[in-house]
Amino acid sequence: MLQKAKLMQDQMKKAQEEIKNIEVEGKSGGDLVTVILKGDYEFKSIKISEEAKKENQDIINDLIIAAYNNAKQNLKKKSSDEISKITGGINLPFDIKFPT
Repeated sequence: MLQKAKLMQDQMKKAQEEIKNIEVEGKSGGDLVTVILKGDYEFKSIKISEEAKKENQDIINDLIIAAYNNAKQNLKKKSSDEISKITGGINLPFDIKFPT
C-alpha cells in the first residue's frame, strides 16, 4: 500500500511539472480577443483584433477579462483531465501538494 502511495506521489509530481508546460487559449467577443495562458496561469500572449481596437477602453478591458476567464476555465479542465489520467479517475485538484 505504501509503495502504491509513493508511486502515485511520484506520478503526481510529474503531472504537475507537465501541466506547467500546457498552453490553453481563451477567446471572447467572437474572437475579438484571444489570450494564451500557460499551465502556471502566466500570460503568454494577448491578441486584440483590429475590430476590437475600435471599441472604447472599457469594452476592450471587459473582452480581455472574459478571454482570460475563458482560458482559465479551459486550463482547469485540461489540468483536471491530465490528473485524472494518472489517478485513474479520482478527482484531486491539480495543484494538490504531496509531502516530500
